[in-house]
Amino acid sequence: MKLSEQLFARKSIEVLLAETEGEHGLRKVLGPVALTALGVGCIIGAGIFVLTGLAANQYAGPALTLSFVVAGLGCTLAALCYAEFASTVPVAGSAYTYAYATLGELLAWIIGWDLVLEYAVASSTVAHGWSHYFVLFLGIFGIELPHMWVGNPFDYDPATGSWVATGAIMNLPAFLVVMLVTAILVLGIRESARFNAAMVILKVAVVLFVIVVGAGYVDTANWDPYMPYGFSGVLKGAAYIFFAYIGFDSVSTHAEEAKNPQRDVPIGIIVSLLLCTILYILVAAVLTGMVPYKSIHLDAPVAEAFGARGLAAAQLLVAAGAVVGITSVLLVLLLSQARILLALARDGLISRSFFGAVHPRFRTPHKATILTGILVGLAGALLPLKLLADLVNIGTLMAFVVVCGAVMVMRRTHPDLHRPFRTPLMPWVPIGGIVVNLAMMLSLGWENWLRLAVWLGIGLAIYFVYGRRHSKLAHP
Repeated sequence: MKLSEQLFARKSIEVLLAETEGEHGLRKVLGPVALTALGVGCIIGAGIFVLTGLAANQYAGPALTLSFVVAGLGCTLAALCYAEFASTVPVAGSAYTYAYATLGELLAWIIGWDLVLEYAVASSTVAHGWSHYFVLFLGIFGIELPHMWVGNPFDYDPATGSWVATGAIMNLPAFLVVMLVTAILVLGIRESARFNAAMVILKVAVVLFVIVVGAGYVDTANWDPYMPYGFSGVLKGAAYIFFAYIGFDSVSTHAEEAKNPQRDVPIGIIVSLLLCTILYILVAAVLTGMVPYKSIHLDAPVAEAFGARGLAAAQLLVAAGAVVGITSVLLVLLLSQARILLALARDGLISRSFFGAVHPRFRTPHKATILTGILVGLAGALLPLKLLADLVNIGTLMAFVVVCGAVMVMRRTHPDLHRPFRTPLMPWVPIGGIVVNLAMMLSLGWENWLRLAVWLGIGLAIYFVYGRRHSKLAHP
Protein backbone atom coordinates (compact mmCIF):
# COMPACT_ATOMS: atom_id res chain seq x y z
CA MET A 1 0.00 0.00 0.00
CA LYS A 2 1.37 3.44 -0.96
CA LEU A 3 2.09 5.86 1.89
CA SER A 4 -0.51 8.35 0.66
CA GLU A 5 -3.13 5.61 0.51
CA GLN A 6 -2.21 4.24 3.93
CA LEU A 7 -2.47 7.62 5.67
CA PHE A 8 -6.14 7.94 4.69
CA ALA A 9 -7.09 4.26 4.66
CA ARG A 10 -10.22 3.58 6.68
CA LYS A 11 -11.08 0.52 8.71
CA SER A 12 -14.35 -1.18 7.82
CA ILE A 13 -17.09 -1.56 10.41
CA GLU A 14 -17.12 -5.33 9.77
CA VAL A 15 -13.42 -5.64 10.64
CA LEU A 16 -13.85 -3.54 13.79
CA LEU A 17 -16.66 -5.76 15.05
CA ALA A 18 -14.85 -9.00 14.14
CA GLU A 19 -11.85 -8.01 16.28
CA THR A 20 -13.94 -8.06 19.43
CA GLU A 21 -14.36 -11.83 19.23
CA GLY A 22 -11.96 -14.61 20.25
CA GLU A 23 -9.04 -14.50 22.67
CA HIS A 24 -8.54 -10.75 22.30
CA GLY A 25 -12.16 -9.95 23.12
CA LEU A 26 -13.26 -8.43 26.43
CA ARG A 27 -15.89 -9.80 28.81
CA LYS A 28 -19.41 -8.45 28.15
CA VAL A 29 -20.82 -7.85 31.63
CA LEU A 30 -21.90 -4.18 31.83
CA GLY A 31 -25.53 -3.09 31.76
CA PRO A 32 -27.02 0.46 31.60
CA VAL A 33 -26.82 1.03 35.37
CA ALA A 34 -23.17 -0.07 35.54
CA LEU A 35 -22.27 2.08 32.52
CA THR A 36 -24.05 5.11 33.97
CA ALA A 37 -22.25 4.51 37.27
CA LEU A 38 -18.93 4.37 35.41
CA GLY A 39 -19.75 7.71 33.80
CA VAL A 40 -20.84 9.34 37.08
CA GLY A 41 -17.88 7.72 38.82
CA CYS A 42 -15.50 9.39 36.40
CA ILE A 43 -17.27 12.76 36.13
CA ILE A 44 -17.80 13.61 39.82
CA GLY A 45 -14.38 13.88 41.41
CA ALA A 46 -11.32 16.09 41.17
CA GLY A 47 -13.06 18.51 38.79
CA ILE A 48 -15.71 19.54 41.30
CA PHE A 49 -13.80 18.88 44.52
CA VAL A 50 -10.47 20.47 43.49
CA LEU A 51 -10.42 22.55 40.28
CA THR A 52 -13.44 24.70 41.21
CA GLY A 53 -11.23 26.59 43.68
CA LEU A 54 -8.78 28.00 41.17
CA ALA A 55 -11.46 28.43 38.49
CA ALA A 56 -13.58 30.65 40.75
CA ASN A 57 -10.64 32.44 42.38
CA GLN A 58 -8.71 33.43 39.24
CA TYR A 59 -10.98 32.98 36.20
CA ALA A 60 -14.75 33.22 36.61
CA GLY A 61 -15.66 34.36 40.15
CA PRO A 62 -19.32 33.62 41.07
CA ALA A 63 -19.99 33.20 37.33
CA LEU A 64 -18.41 29.77 37.74
CA THR A 65 -22.00 28.52 37.44
CA LEU A 66 -22.07 29.91 33.88
CA SER A 67 -18.70 28.27 33.19
CA PHE A 68 -20.27 24.92 34.05
CA VAL A 69 -23.20 25.71 31.75
CA VAL A 70 -20.87 26.53 28.83
CA ALA A 71 -18.71 23.45 29.42
CA GLY A 72 -21.82 21.31 29.88
CA LEU A 73 -23.27 22.59 26.60
CA GLY A 74 -20.11 21.69 24.69
CA CYS A 75 -20.07 18.26 26.29
CA THR A 76 -23.77 17.62 25.62
CA LEU A 77 -23.38 18.35 21.92
CA ALA A 78 -20.32 16.09 21.75
CA ALA A 79 -22.08 13.42 23.83
CA LEU A 80 -24.90 13.10 21.29
CA CYS A 81 -22.26 12.42 18.62
CA TYR A 82 -20.45 9.94 20.87
CA ALA A 83 -23.72 8.13 21.51
CA GLU A 84 -24.35 7.55 17.79
CA PHE A 85 -20.85 6.17 17.28
CA ALA A 86 -20.91 4.01 20.42
CA SER A 87 -24.22 2.40 19.47
CA THR A 88 -23.12 1.83 15.87
CA VAL A 89 -19.54 0.67 16.50
CA PRO A 90 -19.49 -0.88 20.01
CA VAL A 91 -15.73 -1.43 20.09
CA ALA A 92 -13.04 -0.42 22.61
CA GLY A 93 -11.17 2.71 21.60
CA SER A 94 -13.71 5.56 21.76
CA ALA A 95 -12.89 8.50 19.47
CA TYR A 96 -9.84 6.71 18.06
CA THR A 97 -11.95 3.85 16.71
CA TYR A 98 -14.55 6.26 15.32
CA ALA A 99 -11.86 8.29 13.54
CA TYR A 100 -10.32 5.13 12.04
CA ALA A 101 -13.67 4.19 10.50
CA THR A 102 -14.31 7.65 9.06
CA LEU A 103 -11.19 9.82 8.69
CA GLY A 104 -8.36 7.37 7.99
CA GLU A 105 -5.35 5.89 9.77
CA LEU A 106 -3.22 9.01 10.27
CA LEU A 107 -5.98 11.10 11.84
CA ALA A 108 -7.07 8.08 13.87
CA TRP A 109 -3.53 7.74 15.23
CA ILE A 110 -3.41 11.47 16.07
CA ILE A 111 -6.67 11.28 18.03
CA GLY A 112 -5.63 7.99 19.65
CA TRP A 113 -2.34 9.51 20.76
CA ASP A 114 -4.30 12.53 22.02
CA LEU A 115 -6.55 10.21 24.06
CA VAL A 116 -3.48 8.55 25.58
CA LEU A 117 -2.45 12.02 26.75
CA GLU A 118 -5.96 12.82 27.98
CA TYR A 119 -6.43 9.76 30.16
CA ALA A 120 -2.85 9.49 31.43
CA VAL A 121 -2.53 13.13 32.45
CA ALA A 122 -6.11 13.22 33.76
CA SER A 123 -5.29 10.24 35.98
CA SER A 124 -2.19 12.02 37.28
CA THR A 125 -4.22 15.16 37.97
CA VAL A 126 -6.85 13.18 39.85
CA ALA A 127 -4.20 11.40 41.94
CA HIS A 128 -2.74 14.81 42.78
CA GLY A 129 -6.16 16.13 43.86
CA TRP A 130 -6.83 12.96 45.89
CA SER A 131 -3.62 13.57 47.82
CA HIS A 132 -4.72 17.10 48.83
CA TYR A 133 -7.98 15.82 50.35
CA PHE A 134 -6.28 12.83 51.95
CA VAL A 135 -3.79 15.14 53.70
CA LEU A 136 -6.66 17.43 54.76
CA PHE A 137 -8.61 14.44 56.08
CA LEU A 138 -5.66 13.28 58.19
CA GLY A 139 -5.07 16.86 59.36
CA ILE A 140 -8.56 17.01 60.88
CA PHE A 141 -7.40 14.27 63.27
CA GLY A 142 -4.16 16.07 64.01
CA ILE A 143 -2.05 13.79 61.79
CA GLU A 144 0.48 15.68 59.70
CA LEU A 145 2.62 14.01 57.05
CA PRO A 146 6.12 15.40 56.36
CA HIS A 147 6.07 18.08 53.64
CA MET A 148 8.79 16.31 51.68
CA TRP A 149 6.43 13.35 51.07
CA VAL A 150 3.18 15.20 50.23
CA GLY A 151 4.38 17.82 47.75
CA ASN A 152 5.82 18.01 44.27
CA PRO A 153 9.58 18.64 44.02
CA PHE A 154 9.01 21.70 41.82
CA ASP A 155 6.23 24.11 40.91
CA TYR A 156 5.54 26.89 38.42
CA ASP A 157 5.41 30.48 39.68
CA PRO A 158 3.19 32.51 37.28
CA ALA A 159 4.35 35.79 38.85
CA THR A 160 7.96 35.26 37.79
CA GLY A 161 7.33 32.85 34.92
CA SER A 162 9.86 30.39 36.27
CA TRP A 163 10.04 26.95 37.86
CA VAL A 164 10.89 26.86 41.56
CA ALA A 165 12.02 24.08 43.91
CA THR A 166 9.62 23.29 46.76
CA GLY A 167 11.90 21.23 48.99
CA ALA A 168 9.68 18.15 48.61
CA ILE A 169 10.86 14.78 47.31
CA MET A 170 7.57 13.43 45.91
CA ASN A 171 3.82 13.26 46.51
CA LEU A 172 3.83 9.78 48.00
CA PRO A 173 0.05 9.48 48.68
CA ALA A 174 -0.66 10.24 45.00
CA PHE A 175 1.71 7.47 43.90
CA LEU A 176 0.38 4.89 46.35
CA VAL A 177 -3.30 5.40 45.50
CA VAL A 178 -2.52 4.85 41.80
CA MET A 179 -0.75 1.59 42.64
CA LEU A 180 -3.75 0.42 44.71
CA VAL A 181 -6.26 1.18 41.94
CA THR A 182 -4.02 -0.48 39.34
CA ALA A 183 -4.04 -3.71 41.35
CA ILE A 184 -7.86 -3.64 41.49
CA LEU A 185 -8.11 -3.07 37.72
CA VAL A 186 -5.94 -6.06 36.88
CA LEU A 187 -8.41 -8.32 38.72
CA GLY A 188 -11.22 -7.67 36.25
CA ILE A 189 -13.92 -5.36 34.84
CA ARG A 190 -16.76 -6.87 36.89
CA GLU A 191 -14.90 -6.43 40.17
CA SER A 192 -13.85 -2.91 39.13
CA ALA A 193 -17.44 -1.96 38.24
CA ARG A 194 -18.76 -3.19 41.60
CA PHE A 195 -16.06 -1.29 43.50
CA ASN A 196 -16.87 1.83 41.46
CA ALA A 197 -20.66 1.53 42.01
CA ALA A 198 -20.21 1.50 45.79
CA MET A 199 -18.04 4.62 45.68
CA VAL A 200 -20.44 6.40 43.31
CA ILE A 201 -23.35 6.00 45.75
CA LEU A 202 -21.26 7.49 48.55
CA LYS A 203 -19.95 10.48 46.66
CA VAL A 204 -23.30 11.40 45.12
CA ALA A 205 -24.65 11.43 48.68
CA VAL A 206 -21.79 13.76 49.70
CA VAL A 207 -22.46 16.09 46.77
CA LEU A 208 -26.17 16.25 47.71
CA PHE A 209 -25.10 16.98 51.30
CA VAL A 210 -22.93 19.88 50.10
CA ILE A 211 -25.84 21.33 48.11
CA VAL A 212 -28.53 20.92 50.79
CA VAL A 213 -26.51 21.89 53.89
CA GLY A 214 -24.32 24.47 52.15
CA ALA A 215 -27.39 26.28 50.78
CA GLY A 216 -28.26 27.28 54.33
CA TYR A 217 -24.96 29.17 54.64
CA VAL A 218 -25.06 31.03 51.31
CA ASP A 219 -24.60 34.79 51.55
CA THR A 220 -25.90 36.33 48.32
CA ALA A 221 -23.56 39.30 48.85
CA ASN A 222 -20.74 36.96 47.80
CA TRP A 223 -22.29 36.78 44.32
CA ASP A 224 -21.71 40.50 43.75
CA PRO A 225 -20.09 41.22 41.36
CA TYR A 226 -21.34 38.13 39.59
CA MET A 227 -19.01 38.30 36.59
CA PRO A 228 -15.85 40.09 37.84
CA TYR A 229 -13.67 38.83 34.98
CA GLY A 230 -16.23 39.36 32.22
CA PHE A 231 -17.39 36.76 29.70
CA SER A 232 -13.80 35.98 28.73
CA GLY A 233 -13.33 34.88 32.34
CA VAL A 234 -16.40 32.67 32.07
CA LEU A 235 -14.95 31.07 28.94
CA LYS A 236 -11.52 30.58 30.54
CA GLY A 237 -13.21 29.10 33.59
CA ALA A 238 -15.18 26.74 31.35
CA ALA A 239 -12.01 25.60 29.58
CA TYR A 240 -10.28 25.02 32.93
CA ILE A 241 -13.06 23.12 34.72
CA PHE A 242 -13.84 21.26 31.49
CA PHE A 243 -11.69 18.57 33.09
CA ALA A 244 -14.65 17.88 35.37
CA TYR A 245 -16.70 16.52 32.45
CA ILE A 246 -14.32 14.11 30.77
CA GLY A 247 -15.91 11.08 32.42
CA PHE A 248 -18.86 10.69 30.05
CA ASP A 249 -16.67 9.82 27.05
CA SER A 250 -15.02 7.08 29.09
CA VAL A 251 -18.36 5.21 28.87
CA SER A 252 -17.82 4.81 25.14
CA THR A 253 -14.43 3.17 25.71
CA HIS A 254 -16.29 0.31 27.45
CA ALA A 255 -18.82 -0.27 24.67
CA GLU A 256 -17.20 -3.62 23.89
CA GLU A 257 -17.83 -4.78 27.46
CA ALA A 258 -21.52 -3.84 27.41
CA LYS A 259 -24.21 -6.53 27.32
CA ASN A 260 -26.39 -4.53 24.90
CA PRO A 261 -24.16 -1.69 23.65
CA GLN A 262 -26.60 -0.39 21.03
CA ARG A 263 -29.03 0.59 23.79
CA ASP A 264 -27.04 0.76 27.01
CA VAL A 265 -24.04 2.87 25.96
CA PRO A 266 -26.07 5.89 24.76
CA ILE A 267 -28.09 5.68 27.99
CA GLY A 268 -24.89 5.62 30.07
CA ILE A 269 -23.36 8.57 28.22
CA ILE A 270 -26.35 10.91 28.22
CA VAL A 271 -27.77 10.14 31.69
CA SER A 272 -24.40 10.43 33.46
CA LEU A 273 -23.63 13.74 31.73
CA LEU A 274 -27.00 15.39 32.40
CA LEU A 275 -27.11 14.25 36.03
CA CYS A 276 -23.62 15.55 36.77
CA THR A 277 -24.14 18.87 34.95
CA ILE A 278 -27.09 19.70 37.21
CA LEU A 279 -25.13 18.75 40.33
CA TYR A 280 -22.12 20.79 39.20
CA ILE A 281 -24.11 23.99 38.66
CA LEU A 282 -25.70 23.66 42.11
CA VAL A 283 -22.38 22.97 43.86
CA ALA A 284 -20.73 25.95 42.11
CA ALA A 285 -23.57 28.23 43.24
CA VAL A 286 -23.29 27.02 46.85
CA LEU A 287 -19.48 27.22 46.95
CA THR A 288 -19.28 30.80 45.63
CA GLY A 289 -22.16 31.78 47.93
CA MET A 290 -20.55 30.34 51.08
CA VAL A 291 -17.15 31.97 50.58
CA PRO A 292 -16.09 35.15 48.68
CA TYR A 293 -14.53 33.98 45.43
CA LYS A 294 -11.17 35.57 46.25
CA SER A 295 -11.03 33.60 49.52
CA ILE A 296 -11.87 30.18 48.10
CA HIS A 297 -9.20 27.60 48.94
CA LEU A 298 -7.26 26.42 45.88
CA ASP A 299 -6.43 22.83 46.87
CA ALA A 300 -9.50 21.59 48.78
CA PRO A 301 -12.15 24.29 48.13
CA VAL A 302 -15.37 22.43 48.99
CA ALA A 303 -14.24 21.01 52.33
CA GLU A 304 -12.48 24.23 53.34
CA ALA A 305 -15.66 26.23 52.60
CA PHE A 306 -17.41 24.33 55.39
CA GLY A 307 -14.34 24.73 57.60
CA ALA A 308 -14.45 28.50 57.05
CA ARG A 309 -18.02 28.47 58.37
CA GLY A 310 -16.94 26.57 61.50
CA LEU A 311 -18.66 23.35 60.42
CA ALA A 312 -15.95 20.88 61.45
CA ALA A 313 -18.16 17.78 61.23
CA ALA A 314 -19.34 18.76 57.74
CA GLN A 315 -15.76 19.45 56.71
CA LEU A 316 -14.79 15.95 57.85
CA LEU A 317 -17.66 14.37 55.92
CA VAL A 318 -16.87 16.27 52.72
CA ALA A 319 -13.16 15.49 52.96
CA ALA A 320 -13.88 11.78 53.45
CA GLY A 321 -16.40 11.79 50.59
CA ALA A 322 -13.89 13.54 48.32
CA VAL A 323 -11.19 10.96 49.10
CA VAL A 324 -13.56 8.12 48.19
CA GLY A 325 -15.12 9.95 45.26
CA ILE A 326 -11.85 10.91 43.63
CA THR A 327 -10.66 7.32 43.99
CA SER A 328 -13.51 6.17 41.74
CA VAL A 329 -12.54 8.78 39.13
CA LEU A 330 -9.01 7.45 39.14
CA LEU A 331 -10.33 3.91 38.69
CA VAL A 332 -12.41 4.77 35.61
CA LEU A 333 -9.68 6.87 33.99
CA LEU A 334 -7.05 4.15 34.34
CA LEU A 335 -9.61 1.59 33.17
CA SER A 336 -10.26 3.66 30.04
CA GLN A 337 -6.58 4.34 29.35
CA ALA A 338 -5.79 0.63 29.05
CA ARG A 339 -8.69 0.19 26.59
CA ILE A 340 -7.33 2.97 24.34
CA LEU A 341 -3.91 1.30 24.29
CA LEU A 342 -5.61 -2.05 23.55
CA ALA A 343 -7.34 -0.55 20.50
CA LEU A 344 -4.07 0.94 19.20
CA ALA A 345 -2.30 -2.40 19.72
CA ARG A 346 -4.99 -4.37 17.88
CA ASP A 347 -4.26 -2.25 14.83
CA GLY A 348 -0.50 -2.79 15.11
CA LEU A 349 0.24 0.90 15.68
CA ILE A 350 1.90 0.00 19.00
CA SER A 351 3.18 -3.36 20.23
CA ARG A 352 0.36 -5.92 20.04
CA SER A 353 2.27 -8.49 22.13
CA PHE A 354 2.52 -6.06 25.06
CA PHE A 355 -0.34 -3.54 24.93
CA GLY A 356 -2.74 -5.99 23.28
CA ALA A 357 -2.15 -8.82 25.74
CA VAL A 358 -5.31 -9.89 27.62
CA HIS A 359 -4.92 -11.90 30.83
CA PRO A 360 -6.18 -15.48 30.23
CA ARG A 361 -8.07 -15.59 33.54
CA PHE A 362 -9.12 -12.00 34.32
CA ARG A 363 -9.73 -11.02 30.65
CA THR A 364 -8.16 -7.61 31.24
CA PRO A 365 -5.28 -5.88 29.38
CA HIS A 366 -3.02 -6.43 32.39
CA LYS A 367 0.35 -5.40 30.92
CA ALA A 368 -0.96 -2.08 29.62
CA THR A 369 -2.76 -1.47 32.93
CA ILE A 370 0.36 -2.04 35.04
CA LEU A 371 2.63 0.11 32.85
CA THR A 372 0.04 2.89 32.76
CA GLY A 373 -0.30 2.77 36.55
CA ILE A 374 3.42 3.16 37.12
CA LEU A 375 3.79 6.11 34.72
CA VAL A 376 0.64 7.84 35.98
CA GLY A 377 1.72 7.39 39.59
CA LEU A 378 5.11 8.97 38.91
CA ALA A 379 3.59 11.92 37.03
CA GLY A 380 1.09 12.59 39.82
CA ALA A 381 3.86 12.39 42.41
CA LEU A 382 6.29 14.70 40.63
CA LEU A 383 4.39 17.27 38.50
CA PRO A 384 2.34 20.31 39.70
CA LEU A 385 -1.47 20.24 39.47
CA LYS A 386 -2.14 23.24 37.19
CA LEU A 387 0.30 22.06 34.53
CA LEU A 388 -1.43 18.68 34.43
CA ALA A 389 -4.98 20.07 34.38
CA ASP A 390 -4.37 22.50 31.50
CA LEU A 391 -2.79 19.77 29.38
CA VAL A 392 -5.78 17.46 29.92
CA ASN A 393 -8.33 20.07 28.93
CA ILE A 394 -6.88 21.02 25.55
CA GLY A 395 -6.38 17.35 24.63
CA THR A 396 -9.95 16.44 25.58
CA LEU A 397 -11.44 19.40 23.70
CA MET A 398 -9.53 18.37 20.59
CA ALA A 399 -10.96 14.84 20.85
CA PHE A 400 -14.51 16.21 21.11
CA VAL A 401 -14.04 18.43 18.04
CA VAL A 402 -12.82 15.43 16.02
CA VAL A 403 -15.77 13.23 17.10
CA CYS A 404 -18.28 15.94 16.16
CA GLY A 405 -16.69 16.20 12.73
CA ALA A 406 -16.39 12.43 12.28
CA VAL A 407 -20.09 11.78 12.89
CA MET A 408 -20.95 14.02 9.92
CA VAL A 409 -18.39 12.20 7.77
CA MET A 410 -19.85 8.82 8.79
CA ARG A 411 -23.35 9.93 7.76
CA ARG A 412 -22.03 10.70 4.25
CA THR A 413 -19.74 7.69 3.80
CA HIS A 414 -22.04 5.08 5.42
CA PRO A 415 -25.57 6.41 4.90
CA ASP A 416 -27.20 2.96 5.13
CA LEU A 417 -25.43 1.81 8.29
CA HIS A 418 -27.74 0.61 11.08
CA ARG A 419 -27.78 3.32 13.78
CA PRO A 420 -29.66 2.31 16.96
CA PHE A 421 -29.10 5.87 18.22
CA ARG A 422 -29.00 8.83 15.83
CA THR A 423 -27.60 12.26 16.67
CA PRO A 424 -30.61 14.63 16.44
CA LEU A 425 -30.80 17.84 14.40
CA MET A 426 -28.03 16.81 12.02
CA PRO A 427 -25.79 18.64 11.11
CA TRP A 428 -26.47 21.45 13.58
CA VAL A 429 -25.68 19.48 16.74
CA PRO A 430 -22.17 18.41 15.62
CA ILE A 431 -21.46 21.85 14.12
CA GLY A 432 -22.50 23.43 17.44
CA GLY A 433 -20.23 20.99 19.26
CA ILE A 434 -17.29 21.97 17.08
CA VAL A 435 -17.89 25.70 17.60
CA VAL A 436 -18.36 25.58 21.39
CA ASN A 437 -15.46 23.21 22.08
CA LEU A 438 -13.14 25.04 19.69
CA ALA A 439 -13.99 28.33 21.40
CA MET A 440 -12.93 26.83 24.74
CA MET A 441 -9.70 25.55 23.16
CA LEU A 442 -8.90 29.02 21.85
CA SER A 443 -9.41 30.52 25.33
CA LEU A 444 -6.51 28.44 26.67
CA GLY A 445 -3.08 30.08 26.62
CA TRP A 446 -0.48 29.58 23.89
CA GLU A 447 1.62 27.52 26.33
CA ASN A 448 -1.05 24.81 26.26
CA TRP A 449 -1.13 24.81 22.47
CA LEU A 450 2.67 24.48 22.47
CA ARG A 451 2.55 21.49 24.86
CA LEU A 452 -0.14 19.86 22.72
CA ALA A 453 1.95 20.43 19.58
CA VAL A 454 5.02 18.86 21.22
CA TRP A 455 2.98 15.82 22.32
CA LEU A 456 1.47 15.37 18.87
CA GLY A 457 4.93 15.79 17.31
CA ILE A 458 6.22 12.91 19.44
CA GLY A 459 3.19 10.87 18.39
CA LEU A 460 3.79 11.51 14.69
CA ALA A 461 7.41 10.41 15.09
CA ILE A 462 6.25 7.14 16.69
CA TYR A 463 3.71 6.56 13.91
CA PHE A 464 6.14 7.08 11.03
CA VAL A 465 8.95 5.12 12.69
CA TYR A 466 6.87 2.20 14.05
CA GLY A 467 3.12 2.44 13.51
CA ARG A 468 2.87 2.66 9.73
CA ARG A 469 5.36 -0.20 9.32
CA HIS A 470 3.36 -2.51 11.59
CA SER A 471 -0.17 -1.38 10.72
CA LYS A 472 -2.48 -4.37 10.30
CA LEU A 473 -4.55 -2.42 7.80
CA ALA A 474 -1.53 -1.74 5.56
CA HIS A 475 0.16 -5.10 6.17
CA PRO A 476 -2.58 -7.72 6.74
